[in-house]
Amino acid sequence: MRASPISPTIDFSYEGVQHGFLRLPYSRDDSAWGSIMIPVTSVKNGDGPTALLTGGNHGDEYEGPIALFDLARRLKAEDVAGRVIIVPAMNYPAFLAGTRTSPVDKGNMNRSFPGAPDGTVTGKIADYFQRTLLPLADIVLDFHSGGKTLDFLPFCAAHILPDKAQEAKAFDLVNAFGAPWSMKMLEIDAVGMYDTAAEEMGKVFITTELGGGGTATAKSAGIAKTGVANVLKAAGILKGAVDAAETTWLDMPDGNCFSFAEDGGLIEPLFDLGETVKNGETVARIYPVGRPGAAPLEVRAKMDGILAARHFPGLVKPGDCVSVLAAVVMM
Repeated sequence: MRASPISPTIDFSYEGVQHGFLRLPYSRDDSAWGSIMIPVTSVKNGDGPTALLTGGNHGDEYEGPIALFDLARRLKAEDVAGRVIIVPAMNYPAFLAGTRTSPVDKGNMNRSFPGAPDGTVTGKIADYFQRTLLPLADIVLDFHSGGKTLDFLPFCAAHILPDKAQEAKAFDLVNAFGAPWSMKMLEIDAVGMYDTAAEEMGKVFITTELGGGGTATAKSAGIAKTGVANVLKAAGILKGAVDAAETTWLDMPDGNCFSFAEDGGLIEPLFDLGETVKNGETVARIYPVGRPGAAPLEVRAKMDGILAARHFPGLVKPGDCVSVLAAVVMM
């Protein structure tokens, strides 16, 4: 396979603090020999584990970029044992546009792995992470939230894995993150995900869903900032004690967690995030907006649980995720 076209302006083996870019050549109408300049920071001090911290995998999710741009400006080499690589906005074109997918090629970064060095812009970025950055890492924290179309309880999460030692290390870091909620997470479709790429390499991978609606709040940004520091402390990379916080563990056991719209229309939520829902209860109604007087479609729960996520905009389309339920578990 050919080499990646991306070239870093920093040296990841260098001791100390470096701020620079991952430069991806991109010839376009307004810049014939142009480049996409993806911000990156590396902080290294001696031997120790490497943490790869990423946000902006989807461009309309802001807690991760806030926490990581803040960490990049404050982190000092003398406070680190090992190395921290920070990419606040992985899909930088999507981040600048405030969209989930890239405006360049409509690429969804979190469905583009392993990527290809001769692929689309999004595929080239994924390829660089797959073949260059992920192999450097021991621990990977990838921030997400609901973007413009979903709203979540603020949780940190890891996946059930075949390798139980790897899984246990991930759940330990989820617990250390200290979000109000912690999730044993189930993905609808894990093919092409950054998560899957990292886990298949044996990396300790954790992620988040911290709110949504295409914005951040003071609370959600604060959870992200405290959480990333806690993870680095728990991993022995950052000096200091973990800022312990109580968390409630949730589990997404199977596909019954999810409810989807079968018709489009105006959605009326009947439960708010964190409320208890019983199997068979109506979690939302969808009104057919072109037919006043018509009965709404009722979306019913397929399990007992609490409402962990919901559709955010007031209108839904067929196939949209309406709600996600999760069961409270003891850890």
